[in-house]
Amino acid sequence: MEFGKIIISETAVGSENPQDVINSNISVINLMREEKMEDDLIHEDAIMSYYLDYYNAQCTEGNFAQFVYNSGWNRELNELVEEGLALIGAEKHLEFFQLQSKKAKLMSSVKRDKFLKGKLEGVNPTRDILNTPSFATIEEDLVTLNANFLKSHPDTEVLSVDDMFAVLEEFVGHEIKRA
Repeated sequence: MEFGKIIISETAVGSENPQDVINSNISVINLMREEKMEDDLIHEDAIMSYYLDYYNAQCTEGNFAQFVYNSGWNRELNELVEEGLALIGAEKHLEFFQLQSKKAKLMSSVKRDKFLKGKLEGVNPTRDILNTPSFATIEEDLVTLNANFLKSHPDTEVLSVDDMFAVLEEFVGHEIKRA
């Protein structure tokens, strides 16, 4: 049985920082995973938001090539990111993702494997190709779009931390140890 809710803390929703909403969702997913819940039991849009944050963090830190490198160019993850960008209305980010993905897909498997097994730093023409144009030039706030998507989602429940644990404990069928 799938957990049909996206849970966000009241504190995060009340924050002026949209990343707090995303981090609240991430914390709930991480807790569910610690309780041995498989990802296919977690709300698919919560998971999608989780991986959009991963994509954003990788591209912000090291541009698109870092995302390709650290993710191992995973087909399922790429599909999830692409669908997620479309779902949250990140049109400019979606256009960028599709353009850069096309470059990675058109690379020979030998060249892509060499890139994934090599070093990201230093002289790296493949990295440079994947990083042009730069992620940083996109004039669209992916964090805000992601947070607003979570806040406005029909399956989102905004709860106190105690209520969050109560709902999750009811679902998993046992008490969850709090750190």
